[in-house]
Amino acid sequence: MEKFQAFRVHQNEQGFRSGVEWVTLEDLPEGDVTVEVHYSGVNYKDGLASIPEGKIVRSYPFIPGIDLAGEVKESRDERFRPGDRVLCTGYGLGVSHEGGYAKFARVPGEWLVPLPEGLTPLEAMGIGTAGFTAALSIERLLDNGLRPSGGPVLVAGATGGVGSMAVSMLARLGFEVTAVTGKTDLAGKLQALGAAAVLSREEAASGAKGALGKERWAAVVDPVGGAVTGDLLKSVKYGGSAALSGMAAGGNFDATVYPFILRGVNLLGIDSVYCPMELRQELWRKLAGEWKPESALKDWITVSPLDGLPEALTTILGGKAIGRQVIKLV
Repeated sequence: MEKFQAFRVHQNEQGFRSGVEWVTLEDLPEGDVTVEVHYSGVNYKDGLASIPEGKIVRSYPFIPGIDLAGEVKESRDERFRPGDRVLCTGYGLGVSHEGGYAKFARVPGEWLVPLPEGLTPLEAMGIGTAGFTAALSIERLLDNGLRPSGGPVLVAGATGGVGSMAVSMLARLGFEVTAVTGKTDLAGKLQALGAAAVLSREEAASGAKGALGKERWAAVVDPVGGAVTGDLLKSVKYGGSAALSGMAAGGNFDATVYPFILRGVNLLGIDSVYCPMELRQELWRKLAGEWKPESALKDWITVSPLDGLPEALTTILGGKAIGRQVIKLV
């Protein structure tokens, strides 16, 4: 049987190890559809899957990779035929079901989204889980009344995957975007991405002493979590919303009830893993069309071969990743 390369992690009596190795289709899990993977993104959760203390993987050996795009090679699902271009994000991919860091992946057909017209496999993974999460955040904010006339939208972690995609999409949709980052030396790049203003974390949190701060933001896109979340909630305008999707800065934050009961602020939890398929497909259609983050896809994507994955995972775990990192498998 044909051998192909995969990035696998192992945990046994000899300890933990990871790296690129040769596998066959027999090593892959059960699934209705076999996909030749062309590209897979690098996400923070993938970084956690690559270390023993990450608490993501529970069964070894394991191929991580929580998103992928490629071409159907074999299918027992009548919705897909060989040659169809597809993408997959979320569900159990790369967590409980082996993922995208291999030339081939075998997945349940109900997890797959047909690649929409207007996106190449590379662009789909340039957007990837991070961009899809950004799109879901924006969709929820729009559903809760966000409009360009409402004032600036703050994006935390703006140089990361979710943040950079959110800045690009919001700017394209006509919003005034304020980007927040710990990498203020990249202010020029963020402005080229579409940000009208760039703030440091300290500047974004200024005025957040006490229960409430000055009303500054029509909405917040927050993929960072931690202490910054509690600070930003204090400065959301009356009736505004904060979309919370991540925990790179920690899983806890301090808050009071005052932003919610005195200003009617909405805290929106964003989960891209189990997003319903109908909404998932609709958002990918938007990402291929009127929401396509052109500026981010142009300048904020780094493509590496599979043997560059260990370095990319170390970079994202260390908080040093800029934009989206994509692994080329074919």
